[in-house]
Amino acid sequence: MEFFLCVLGFVMFIEGLPYAAFPDKIKGWMQMIMTAPEGTLRKLGFFLMLTGLFLIYIGKQS
Repeated sequence: MEFFLCVLGFVMFIEGLPYAAFPDKIKGWMQMIMTAPEGTLRKLGFFLMLTGLFLIYIGKQS
């Protein structure tokens, strides 16, 4: 459970960093995301999930 909380905290830190560092750029990205087709967002989501699973696999191998 400790490891899970550490990973969750790290993910939240990384996710929050762009909002704190570049709030004006984030607003532009949000507008772009709102106009993007759903299929594109779905493909991006699957790509990110698979990349994350691959990184977890690589991390567990060492």
